[in-house]
Amino acid sequence: MNATKFRDRAEAGCALAAELSNYENRNDVIVLALPRGGVPVAFEVARALGAPLDVFLVRKLGVPGHEEYAMGAIAEGGAMVLSEDVIEQLAIPQRAVQAVVQRERAELERRARLYRNGPPPKLRGRTVILVDDGLATGSSMRAAVAALRSLDPASIVVAVPVAARETCEALRNEADEVVCARTPEPFHAVGLWYEDFEQTSDEEVGELLHHD
Repeated sequence: MNATKFRDRAEAGCALAAELSNYENRNDVIVLALPRGGVPVAFEVARALGAPLDVFLVRKLGVPGHEEYAMGAIAEGGAMVLSEDVIEQLAIPQRAVQAVVQRERAELERRARLYRNGPPPKLRGRTVILVDDGLATGSSMRAAVAALRSLDPASIVVAVPVAARETCEALRNEADEVVCARTPEPFHAVGLWYEDFEQTSDEEVGELLHHD
């Protein structure tokens, strides 16, 4: 295990691409990034694999009044995953759930307009490599995998440069394959494993997605 830091997200993407070389030059493969930090990483992966790059927009549905606690997630393509047990346990009215869905759908659509020029890519029957810059608890990635599953891809590969070991192991139960290039211990936080972990801007996301 190599526990040295990545210089930046681009270097991390190159390291991750090396772990995914068996997906190189395959017509069925598409690389999807979780914005915003996953985009510079996924850009390098897509370039190395000769695969198309896009974003996968997912929004957590927070419990009203306790937004950090998820009761589900929505994603592009109309995908929605609800934790019925959470909704039932907390007796959240359907009206309240719908209000949260509506609000997050608006934000999802805003980001879609910002990041891409056309409709989201068709994913049915494709091998999807889902990329982020790292995994701590993995909650966003879990929501993305669940939402993506409803769009009927052939296979979902979760790929990150650095992650908490236990999070990688847990995700193996949900994705078809999980590739974590480095799993240093103790982990603490994703940003600790980058020398440069500046926030990725919307402008940078747009430039990388529309790069020729």
